[in-house]
Amino acid sequence: MIEAIAHFGLLDDEDIDLDIAALELSALDHDGIDIAPYADRLDALEEELAAIADDAESALDQAALLARILSERHGFAGDRESYDAPLNADMIRVLDRRLGLPVSLAILYVGLARRVGWSAVALNTPGHVLVGVGPEEASVVIDPFHGGRLVTQDVLLNLVRQALGPQAAFDPSHLAPMSNRMTLVRLLLNQATRAEKAHDPARAMILYQRIVDVAPSNGQGWWDLARLQLGAGLVDEARGSLSAMLEVTRDAESRAHVVAALEALAGR
Repeated sequence: MIEAIAHFGLLDDEDIDLDIAALELSALDHDGIDIAPYADRLDALEEELAAIADDAESALDQAALLARILSERHGFAGDRESYDAPLNADMIRVLDRRLGLPVSLAILYVGLARRVGWSAVALNTPGHVLVGVGPEEASVVIDPFHGGRLVTQDVLLNLVRQALGPQAAFDPSHLAPMSNRMTLVRLLLNQATRAEKAHDPARAMILYQRIVDVAPSNGQGWWDLARLQLGAGLVDEARGSLSAMLEVTRDAESRAHVVAALEALAGR
């Protein structure tokens, strides 16, 4: 498994093809599956959009065409009935069912837009990933979970308050673009947190391992992996994960926590 995705940690962020990377991560949970037919589906969507892409003269037009292809023609939408089902963050099953979470659908929208040369990014909105389409100075925000609809300030504030509490105020960081690597981390983190809620630490440990393989500089991923390894009695592995976190963490307080944890493991 590690060999299958180790290359992600070595790539420059801009060299990661977001939709294909999500497929490769998904394939890890489908032993022996051939992802070529799924990659072909993405190519077919690209051909459909390319055929009408010249009609888009603005970010608003681009957003409308993305929604036309993915939502109207092919029925991709958020899974409201079984939102927490793990398959909603599994790109192979998302393509099969045409249902998913905000982050998995965002990856489809962003990936498709980029395939025809448009600018698009997944946005780090609390609790509900959105997509920015178009150049930064003239972009629009859409919600792939709700058919690619435009997101107004009122809708955005409501999403933020659902995630952070009724008194939360909008902050520009709520529309911060995520790197390709961090978008994949957020996809994996959705699966990992659900596995922990389902009392499946073995599955969660696999997913946190994938997080640090994709993003070796993700200190929180190393910490959570060490926590689960220690819970499973894998002391040497936990020590290794904490040491890896120490190498990538520069925050003095976090480093102190890691050093304390390593000292507590001394002799075990």
